[in-house]
Order: sequence, then C-alpha cells, then structure tokens
Amino acid sequence: MPARQSIRRAAAPSNQARLTGLSAHAYRIPTSSPEADGTIDWDSTTLVAVHAEAAGQRGFGYSYASRAAVEVIKDTMKEALAGMDALDTPACWQAMRRAVRNMGRPGIAATAISAVDNALWDLKGKIFGQPLIALLGAARARIPVYGSGGFTTYGPKQIQEQIEGWKAQGIWQFKIKIGRDERQDRRRIAAAVEALPEDGKLFVDANGAYHPREALQMAHFMADNPIAWFEEPVSSDDIPGLAFLRRHAPPAIAIAAGEYSYDLDDSRQLLEAEAVDVLQIDATRCLGITGFLKATALAEAYHRPISAHCAPSIHAALCCHAIDATHVEYFWDHARIEQKLFDGAPQVKDGCLTPTDAPGLGLTFKEKDAERFAV
Repeated sequence: MPARQSIRRAAAPSNQARLTGLSAHAYRIPTSSPEADGTIDWDSTTLVAVHAEAAGQRGFGYSYASRAAVEVIKDTMKEALAGMDALDTPACWQAMRRAVRNMGRPGIAATAISAVDNALWDLKGKIFGQPLIALLGAARARIPVYGSGGFTTYGPKQIQEQIEGWKAQGIWQFKIKIGRDERQDRRRIAAAVEALPEDGKLFVDANGAYHPREALQMAHFMADNPIAWFEEPVSSDDIPGLAFLRRHAPPAIAIAAGEYSYDLDDSRQLLEAEAVDVLQIDATRCLGITGFLKATALAEAYHRPISAHCAPSIHAALCCHAIDATHVEYFWDHARIEQKLFDGAPQVKDGCLTPTDAPGLGLTFKEKDAERFAV
C-alpha cells in the first residue's frame, strides 16, 4: 500500500484523480456492403464512445452496442461514479455493477459498463504515463490475429477476394459465416479452403443457427477440410447443446463460444459444463477490461485457452498480457471502423498485432470525423 500511494502522489496529488467528467455518444457507421450471418442481417454498426476525465487527463473507451447504452451511461453510470477516484478501477467497476442491478446487467447495461471501464483504464494509463500493457505486464510481445468476415451475403468469389486481402497483411487464419443455406455454405467453405495459404487455418461461425444434431452433421462434413474451429454451432444459451457438440465433434475441430458472456458467471457456466474448447471473451461486452482480466483468470483455472472477440484496438494489449490467449479476431467491420476513426489503432504486421507504447490504450477518437455518423 505505501508504494501505491507514493506512485499516486507523483501522478495525481491532492485527490486530483477524482472523476470530473463522464460523457458518451453513439455513432452508426454503415457497412461497406450488406452483411449477414447465420441468424441476422445488418447494414450498420453502432459505436458507443465514452470519455472520462480526471487529473487533467481525458480517457477514451468504447463498445459496439445499442445507442441505448449511451442513456444508461448518462442516467446511471455518471451518478454511480460521481466523486470517485478514477484510479480505483475495481471500486468503480463494482459501483457500476451494483447500479444496474434492478435494470438487469446482461446486454445493454453490460456494454455500457464495458465502455466506461475501458475509458477508466485508458485514463489510468494516461495519468501514470504508461501504456496498458505496462500496467498489466506482458506475457508476449505480439499476438496473432485471424481475419474475420466471409458473411453469408458473400459468394465464393467475394470470400476468396477478402482472404487474399488479409493474406497480403501476413494473416494466415480466417473465419467465415455459415448457417443460412447448407448447399451454399459447402461451396463457400470449399472456396475459402482453396484460398488458404500453405499451413493456413479456416474457422467457421454459425452464430447459433443450428440445432445440435444439425451442427454435428456439419462438423463431420468439415472434418474433411482444414477447419480448426466451429464457433457457436448452436446458441450460446444452449450450454448442454454446446457440450454435446464438444463431446461428439471430430477432435480436430475446436468448439468455441463466449462472445455473449456479459459477466463472469456466463463464462463460468460454459467452463463448468465443459462446453467449449476455446473461451471467447469480449472487453466491449464482458464488463470491460476489468471483466476481461477476471474471465482470463477463470479460463486459466479451467485449463482453457482464450480468444478475444472483435474490437482489436482494445484486445491487442489484453491478449499480449493473457498467458493462455491464442489470437484476436480481426473483424472486418470493427477493423475498418477503428482504422478510420481512431488515431493510434494498431496495424497488422506479419499477421500479428503489437500493443501500443503510448499511454493507456494509445487511441484518440476522431470526434470531428465521426460527427457525420452521430445518432
């Protein structure tokens, strides 16, 4: 405790780390073309951007969520955090969790907490003048990514073109969406396999489109192809169904899920049921960086690797910190948005991301550029 206090005095003396501002705005960014997966269609992505202020610094955090999350932040988070010390991220995190008890934590409230918690970690890094990876400590210098897109609106040719673009960045792992039309999906998988580099890997994501036995049939078809994992073959709410798939799918195909884990109990239930080979975690949903760190520790206790879901600008540092992290999802929409609207967004080099050495997340939100997308 004395050492921590001495650091505080050097960085933010006389209670100047008290939160003095918290703001949130939503931006709806159109997709580059119509997109769909196994269960839904969309033509835009909504970014919720948060700024937190203390000690003369301004932290930035974000989530991909509904614009309703902005109202939760303005109406509930701002009051819950009033007068709190921005450096006390655990206390702030707990205050936000308690504040949403009666509205329900999963979903919109969890994404609101996530965006604020991410901003508080960025703020802490800026107050101390340290990048997030230095605050956490590194297990590795860089983390591989996998190129993620291949939407069900894409035909075989468009899938191959997308994979070729990722290969130019040195990426050797790719994911496509399936679950709308079995015959077409088989053609799309074949096209993706054809475009793979030597020793490349293909992942598929059904977004919960199948019932368990349908998913098992597809898994046996995929066993004849170089497919490394099957993501959400059934709904992530169907934990017995996921466990069934994990027990009966060909052993070379890992079953992955967890992107809709909004709290630690969601991750725990997947692990306890032995429902996943790989636990996916998303700091824009799972109650932020604080929640992400807790989930990685839980996965380590269950001897399961983790993979970060989307939002590569946040997850680069987190997965370089997490001992059992395997890769970061370089999702087409999020990568495009972050390169367009974030100064400091990490660049893929040789198929990997390297954490920033700038303070905090190392990001500056281009508010002027984003104005035209404001909702």
